[in-house]
Amino acid sequence: MKRSLPRSRTRRIRLPRSLRARLISGLLVLLALACATVGIATTVALHGFLVSKVDQQLVQSGVRYAQSLEHPDAGGLPGDTRAQSVGTFGARLADGRLAQAAIVDGDADDADVGADAVTLSAAELAAIKALPTDGSVHDLDLHEDGYYRVRAVAGRDQDILITGMPLEGVEGAVHRLEMVELTVFAIALAVTGVAGALWVRLSLRPLDRVAATAVRVTELPLESGAVALPPRLPDSDPDTEVGQVGTAFNRMLGHVETALASRHSSEERLRSFAADAGHELRTPLAAIRGHAELARLHPQPQAPEVARALTRIQAESVRMGAIVDDLLLLARLDAGRPLAREEVDLTLLVLDAVSDAQVAGPGQHWVLDLPETPVLVTGDKDRLHQAVANLLSNARLHTPAGSTVRVCLSRLPQPLHLVRLVVADDGPGIPESLRSTLFERFTRGGGGRSRTDGGSGLGLAIAHAVVTAHQGELTVRSRPGRTEFRLDLPCVDP
Repeated sequence: MKRSLPRSRTRRIRLPRSLRARLISGLLVLLALACATVGIATTVALHGFLVSKVDQQLVQSGVRYAQSLEHPDAGGLPGDTRAQSVGTFGARLADGRLAQAAIVDGDADDADVGADAVTLSAAELAAIKALPTDGSVHDLDLHEDGYYRVRAVAGRDQDILITGMPLEGVEGAVHRLEMVELTVFAIALAVTGVAGALWVRLSLRPLDRVAATAVRVTELPLESGAVALPPRLPDSDPDTEVGQVGTAFNRMLGHVETALASRHSSEERLRSFAADAGHELRTPLAAIRGHAELARLHPQPQAPEVARALTRIQAESVRMGAIVDDLLLLARLDAGRPLAREEVDLTLLVLDAVSDAQVAGPGQHWVLDLPETPVLVTGDKDRLHQAVANLLSNARLHTPAGSTVRVCLSRLPQPLHLVRLVVADDGPGIPESLRSTLFERFTRGGGGRSRTDGGSGLGLAIAHAVVTAHQGELTVRSRPGRTEFRLDLPCVDP
């Protein structure tokens, strides 16, 4: 049965993500690898050099100490330690058996005190017996006394004489070198990390300015009105990658500024045209409607076709006049003209709007949920009434008969200082393709220019513009069987 590792063990190591952290980490990793390479190389070289010196000393000392273990007359005293360094090892094998073994301990200075004899284990004795007698130098591990470099030669009495030099001094010197290198390398890594961080930060300062400028650009309302872009980045060396990024970013800001200015100019011309066209159309529309009404009131009998045509002319002129009024309102809102600022009882306003919608749409089931106390906001009463009426008209026009439309007004919890009006219906919902452009002008549910639903495609655009002018927010959520418009406005504190 397979066992899965705990999540903490299978979690991947997170590498640095910022460019600064990656550069500093890469620098420290490379320096650490260089230090490790230098440290290993110097340690191996020093160890080899010191071992070669021990080997030279071992060859120069010959087998005098090992011979003195059996022949006192060869050096004076049994186990003669004169001219022998402390730690020198000597042993003699006779007939394949260990006859003597001793190590110079540095305390033998008279006839009564000689080199201490040592007892070898079976493994150590086997290693000594396995040494070739050709005088070559080999390693020997005397577990209690450390590592030795030893050589074995044949003696005068058919015995084997072994002499060894300790590697304790070599290991001590190498260990001290390792400690010095670790200390020096650690200091070098720390200093390099701090200096590298400062240098990288200084080198990447132009990129920080690019990021700060980009953040300021993202905070600008680029979608509407004339926008003043932040100052350009100071000139930097174009031969460097950072300088090239700054130059390209400045060019991009220039293109964006030119495009925004062109778009703003085009929108201003379009708003001006819509306002002028609306004003110009009002007079002929009023004349057409007046003549149609006058013709219908003429006492002489009219043919049915003529009467029906006059009725249609009057109805279409009225509808076209409403469209012109909506276009003029949008033009005024786009131009940022101030709205009326008065205290508005939103509760009473919603109650009146729902009553009107109920008369216009008796086929729907209207449910109204209002708070017990009045909800007050500051704004333009007529424009707010128009926005609420447009939301209710949208629900009435796009839901079949028998649908339920719920209208709920409430205060949001403090400290939001907001009131929320929710208009929800259980109709078929809004197609996904229309939700992104729902509050744009002339957007209809059918996606075309059909007017079979009686709408002009300006109702939601006007509602959104009015709410935005009141520093509020209008959002929509929709799925089959549930469409919900939320209108949030700043409220007057009770």
